[in-house]
Amino acid sequence: MNLHAYLNAWAGGRPIEAAIATTIGRLAEAAVTLGDAIGRGPLADDMHELVSHHADGDAQRRLDVLAEETVIDRMRHAPVRYLASEESESAIDIVPGSPVAVAVDPLDGSTNIDANAPVGLIFSILPALDSAAATFRQPGRMQLAAGFFIFGPHTSLMLTLGEGVAIFTLDRTTQRFTLARARVTTPKASREYAVNGSNARFWSDSVRSYVEELIAGADGPRALDFNTRWVGALCGEAYRIILRGGLYLYPGGTRRGQVRGRLRLLYEANPIAFLVEQAGGEATDGDRPILDITPDSLHVHTPLVFGSRDEVSRFLQHVGPASIAHIQQGAAQTALRM
Repeated sequence: MNLHAYLNAWAGGRPIEAAIATTIGRLAEAAVTLGDAIGRGPLADDMHELVSHHADGDAQRRLDVLAEETVIDRMRHAPVRYLASEESESAIDIVPGSPVAVAVDPLDGSTNIDANAPVGLIFSILPALDSAAATFRQPGRMQLAAGFFIFGPHTSLMLTLGEGVAIFTLDRTTQRFTLARARVTTPKASREYAVNGSNARFWSDSVRSYVEELIAGADGPRALDFNTRWVGALCGEAYRIILRGGLYLYPGGTRRGQVRGRLRLLYEANPIAFLVEQAGGEATDGDRPILDITPDSLHVHTPLVFGSRDEVSRFLQHVGPASIAHIQQGAAQTALRM
């Protein structure tokens, strides 16, 4: 079954569901266009070229700009009232009076472009309220649908409509996304984990003790060997972990600008957490479920830990409010020294 037929069957003519279906269809069109540009690699213009920086210092590359322009263009043909994008400081008004809003990271993992490693497009669909500010201050549990397109050896969409997780893969002969896996379930346990170990010196003692437990493997308290995987794109880690199990760990830390974490709540952590929970896993900031957090701004950051239920529980045994207080105290001390 192709994505269009799947969405239409699910919507069943219901107005809100039909709006969600149309919006996802337009995002799929954007993904096909973007996938073509990514697939040309170095034969295209220098898409890895640095063109600007965001307010928080993140690099903006030429392909980031192309991705956002492509998404905005397709959203203007969808029942979308507001769009929040990583690439824009403020929310964008799209089609007045429309019933849904979209939060999007148009190009997740853009530093992977020149390395021919996975990149993606992450999205969250929310009910549109009277203003963009109110709309994008809804907690993640208000999401109507979420997912991401991943551009790797094949192009796939991992999607939840709040009724489990399905994967659609792009058939390049028809340029349509076709259902590849329905009812995806994350294993409760796994021996793989993903973490950027270069940040270890900025972590709390409790986070560090958890990771050291994994590194110790068969010689440590777990008496099990673990494998590390790190691809540098959230969608790539999420695709693997939701399918195979494991743990993704990007905690807050004392590193400048990362006290509240490195990832954005609205258009990175929330859609991934929705997918993870729908597949039977868990997602937390180390203190509470990601989906229970109310955003206080459009680009608010958050720590993010997600994956197999048993491994997230093990992580939470190591950390808690005391760990978060330690991070905040350390960050304040770092700021005083600067």
